Amino acid sequence: MDTTTTVGLLWAAFIATHLGLASTRVEPVLRKRMGDQPFLGLYSLVALALFVPLVWIYLDNRHADGWIWAVPVGPVPRAVLYVLMTVALALLVAGGAQASPAAVAPGSPKIAGAYRITRHPVVLGTGLLMALHLIPNGSAADIAFFGGFTLFTVLGAWHQDVRKLAVGKPEFVAFHEQTRFLSLSPAAWARGLIELPLWVWAASGVATLGIRWLHPTGIWPH
Repeated sequence: MDTTTTVGLLWAAFIATHLGLASTRVEPVLRKRMGDQPFLGLYSLVALALFVPLVWIYLDNRHADGWIWAVPVGPVPRAVLYVLMTVALALLVAGGAQASPAAVAPGSPKIAGAYRITRHPVVLGTGLLMALHLIPNGSAADIAFFGGFTLFTVLGAWHQDVRKLAVGKPEFVAFHEQTRFLSLSPAAWARGLIELPLWVWAASGVATLGIRWLHPTGIWPH
C-alpha cells in the first residue's frame, strides 16, 4: 500500500472515531456504561493509536507518490506564506488565551479579536496553517496529509457546533448566533486582527520563526 493511501485511510479512521465517539448518540451511552474517566481514557487511546502512526508514516515519506502540482516558492511567495502563517498562528494563540463558550472549559461570551473572524479560532487557525502547507507541498502524500488535517479541523469545528447546540446552553446559543463559523468579511478580519493584543502577534511571530527554522529539515521543499 502506498503512502498516500495509508495516510488517507488513517485520516478517515481518525476522523470517524474522533467524531463518532464524541457524537451525541454514542458518547452519553459509553459514559454511562464505562464512567467518565474510562471513556476519556478510551477516547484518548484510540486517537493516539491512529494519529501517532499517521504522523510517523507521513514524516518518513514526505513528498512521496508523485507530484500533483509544483508551485515555485521564491522569496516573495515564501514571505507571503509566512505572513499568512503568522495570521493563522495569531488566531490559534488568541483563541487559546481567551476561552469562549465554544471551548472545552467554557469562557467569556465577549466577541472581540479572533472571535470576530471565527467562533473556532484555535481549530480553524490550525486548519489555515495546514492549508497553507498545501501550496508548496503538492505531492500525493503531502496532499493526503495536509488536506486530511485541514478537513479534520473543519469537520471538527462543525461537529462541535452541532454537539453544543444539541445541549442547548443559553450562553453558547447566544454566542453561536452572534458569531460566524468563518467570516468572509474583510472588515471583520481587519477589525479582529487589529484588536489582537501585541503579545499575541509577538508570540505568533516567534512561532513562525520556529517553523521557518524547522523547514530546512524537509517540511517544505526548497
